[in-house]
This record gives sequence, structure tokens and C-alpha cells, in this order.
Amino acid sequence: MPGYIKAIEPESVAAQAGLRAGDALSAINGHLLQDVIDAQFYAADTDLTLTVERGGETMQISAQRAFWQTLGIEFEHPTFDIDIRRCNNLCPFCFVLQNAPRMRRTLYIKDDDYRYSFLFGHFVTLTNLKEEDWTRLAAQHLSPLYISVHATDPEVRRKCLRNPTAGDILSQLRWLAAHGIDFHTQLVITPGLNDGAVLAQSVSALAELHPHLLSISVVPVGLTRHHRYGHRPHTAREAATMIDTVADWQVKYRKRYGKALVYLTDEWYLISRRSIPLKREYDGLALQENGMGMVRDFLNEWERIKRGELSRPLHGTKYASALLGTGMLFAPTLTRAAAQFSQRSGVPLNVVGIRNERLGETITVAGLLSGADAIAQLGPIVDQMKPGAVILPRIMFDHPDGIALDDVTPVAIAQALRTPVALADWMGDIVDALQGQNKLLFDPAAPAPELPVIHEGGWAVEKYL
Repeated sequence: MPGYIKAIEPESVAAQAGLRAGDALSAINGHLLQDVIDAQFYAADTDLTLTVERGGETMQISAQRAFWQTLGIEFEHPTFDIDIRRCNNLCPFCFVLQNAPRMRRTLYIKDDDYRYSFLFGHFVTLTNLKEEDWTRLAAQHLSPLYISVHATDPEVRRKCLRNPTAGDILSQLRWLAAHGIDFHTQLVITPGLNDGAVLAQSVSALAELHPHLLSISVVPVGLTRHHRYGHRPHTAREAATMIDTVADWQVKYRKRYGKALVYLTDEWYLISRRSIPLKREYDGLALQENGMGMVRDFLNEWERIKRGELSRPLHGTKYASALLGTGMLFAPTLTRAAAQFSQRSGVPLNVVGIRNERLGETITVAGLLSGADAIAQLGPIVDQMKPGAVILPRIMFDHPDGIALDDVTPVAIAQALRTPVALADWMGDIVDALQGQNKLLFDPAAPAPELPVIHEGGWAVEKYL
């Protein structure tokens, strides 16, 4: 199936070849294309013959690529069959299996596509790969990959995946390493299932795969009110113990490899109220999409704002006050920053932690909040306090359509609250919102801005658990 072209980058190979939006690219140098990976791989040659479909006709277009040029095509969909490889596991902590009923259909699709792992950093299990997939991984050197391990013991991993046919993950990872493919790994830890000695064994076995093993992310399990398998989330004491345990491993691996190698996601520190690691302790890794280092980035950005925009009181603000809504887990951190903000700027900021009634109070992250919960819980406070604006986490609406999990838009929330709503990632976004300069500002009486809410890259709701 050809790849339909959405846009062409100026001065690219595609632009010089005369390709345009609406064309369909089906082959390069005779190689049929199945996704954007194929297009990038086969376009690496200097002399190119592009097979293009336009207006019902198929044409061959010759092009030459300079060493600095990209192909320059943005496709309508990264996989040309407009599908995503489905997961064949039944993990008890899978978001899809513990989702609330009567939500949009796409939230019930279990994705496990190695192509999205390579392109966008989605974590996959490798349990649904066919022989041709392994051949392609080696031939096109799709590196790095992001792999959900959970446990290296085969039987324990099969229990974690609830898949009795899952292969030996260590053998698969050794195969990748032998073919020069690097990988990040994650262990989603469920109390009583893969913690304790099982976790220690998994970390030790994975560490032996360095240097092709780039990282081990240790993630606490997330369980909704619809969970059916008898598991539970971690306590604050267990989170603190996990931090101490991993700290000892990090000391050992820093001596051996020059880096920590195993890292904890932010939830462990927030649950236990422990201090967030400094930026240098993440060894330059960019795993924020997996929940690691996001809070440190927030705190560092806040320090820059205090030295910059808030080195003096704000003047000429469009809104005299604001109400900030966020998930319960991050609320204490944001409350401390908001208090400092108010003291420095003279603009009152009040923080409200929004309970997740739809998925259950055990789900405390901002990315899984529903629009309905925001409206229901912020409405009475807005009526009482009359803030100039309500500011919500942008990650609530990190979907291609700019909607929350229950299909509610920022505009709908602004209209329900009868108050302007701005979206923010950072404290600097709050400064912009107060001054009326935040691009993601939704006025209940004005048309919605025609700007994407989602950040560039792949999207999967599972990454927020």
C-alpha cells in the first residue's frame, strides 16, 4: 500500500523532484514501501527512482540526493496500511484491560508495534514479531528500540504478560545485541509479582548486556478502579525502599560502566515525597515520555523563570489571578512552585489536585485526567474564587485531536467554567498565560486557536501509566 503525502519540506529531494501533497509514494529504486522507515532507508542512496501515484496514474520520477538532503516527505500516516501492530499479551496492568467502559473506541486498542518503538520510543514486548520482522530489524538496523521486559525469568515474565507462549526475552535481547542493535528497557513493577528478588535478578541479567543495553527504567504499576486481577499499587514506604535499593545499584554500575544504567521514574519520588534527582544523575537520557526526569525538567525550568521573568514583579498582566488544576500526584510540587510564584509576581495562583473519579483515585497522574472530572471539581471553586483564568496540564489533551480521555476539549471546559482556559507544561507557560501570550489559550467566547496541542512524536495513552 502506498504512503500518501501530507506535506513536502522545501529544498528537499521530494521538493526538487516535484512531489506534492496528495501524491502517493509506493516504491523507491524498485523497493516497495510499507512504512516511513522503508522510505527513509531506501532514500539513503544518491540516485533515486521514485514510484509515485497521482490522479490515478503511476509515474517514475528520477531524483538525485545530495549528502545533506533529506527525502523531505511528511506522510499522512507513518505506517502506510494505516494500522498498528496489535499486542498479543494480556498484562494485568495493561491500561486497555482496566479502562473505564463507554470511552472512545481507540482507547481499547492494544498496540505493540516495533515500528513505533523505533520511530517514537514506544515500549514493546517483542512477543508478536515474525521471522521477517527480525530479518528487517537486522537488515535496516532499527536502533535503538524500547522494550518492555518486566522480568527476565521466562516464567515470571509470562505471568507478567499473561502470555504462556512469550519467548525468552534475554535470548531475544542477546540477538539484538549481536546484530548491533541498542535498546532501552523498562520493568513495570507489581508488588508480589516481579519485585524483590525477581527485580534484582532482572536488573543484574540486563546489566550484563551493556553496552547495547542503554537503560533500565523501573516503573511503578498503575491500577485503575476497573482492575480485575487482585493486584495493588505501591505504598509510600515501598516506594522509599525502592529508591534506596536502586541507589545502591546505581553506585555499583557507575563504578563499572560510568553511568547509573538503572533509573527510577518520577512516580517513586513523588509517592514517597523524596527529593527528585538532579539532572546529571539521568546521564543525558531523554526518557521523559516514559515518566523519567519530567519533574526535574519542570523544577529546572522553574529556577530559570525565577532568575529571569520573575526576577521582578509582573506588570500589565491580562489576568489578575489563576486557578491551576493538575493530578493529585504532582499537586504538592506544583503548590510549592505556585506559592513562590505568587510571592514573587504578586499574582495569586491557587492549585487544585483533581481526583480521577473516572478511572479511580489510584490513578493520580495528570495525563489520565478526564475533562468531566476537571469541570465537576473546578466548577464550584471557580464560582467561588472567580479566577481570571484556569490553567490545566497540556498533557491532559496530548492526543492528535487535542481532547482529553473522555473526548472533552479545552474549549468545552472553558465554556462549562465560563472562564478562559490555558494549557501549560512549564511555569513559563503560566507567565505567558497571565500576560495573554500563551498560544494554547481558549476563551469561552472566542473561536478555538487552530494550533496542535499534541507534542511531535507518537501518541499512546499507555505511556502515562
